[in-house]
Amino acid sequence: MNSSGDFFVWKRVVVPLAVCLFSLWATPQDRTGRDAESRLLAVENVWNQAEAKGDTKALSMIFDDDLIYVDENGQLLTKSEFLAKAKSQSAYPQLLTTQAMSAQVYGDTAVVTGTYRIEQTKGKKRAQREGRFTDTWVRTHGTWVCVAAQSTPILR
Repeated sequence: MNSSGDFFVWKRVVVPLAVCLFSLWATPQDRTGRDAESRLLAVENVWNQAEAKGDTKALSMIFDDDLIYVDENGQLLTKSEFLAKAKSQSAYPQLLTTQAMSAQVYGDTAVVTGTYRIEQTKGKKRAQREGRFTDTWVRTHGTWVCVAAQSTPILR
């Protein structure tokens, strides 16, 4: 790596993606729900980074092919529709953060809940929104994938 730009790409893109991939695969250490909880919370954070950047390749690895996503407007999206939406929104600078996340593991199924905040700039217009989410994960063939997700805006 011969420039600070290359280092930035490694630090901001490649490393989180590697963490995501590592976190997705369950290990024999997942005997307690705590290991799975930690892995899922890490993947949720990587999901945010990938969505903010429009990284559909990383998002595609996180989602099951039969993903069902209910967005903030109540619209039902398939995996391909969600990926297209994430890619189109990434054209505008955005920051996506989650807070108060918790994971409950039930064998090969888990539910992650939390709150999120999105800050986005379109031209000179800046928008913020907050909401709550519920993501349902299933461990299949040793890998955690999100099969259902839902976002609800917090109205203030």
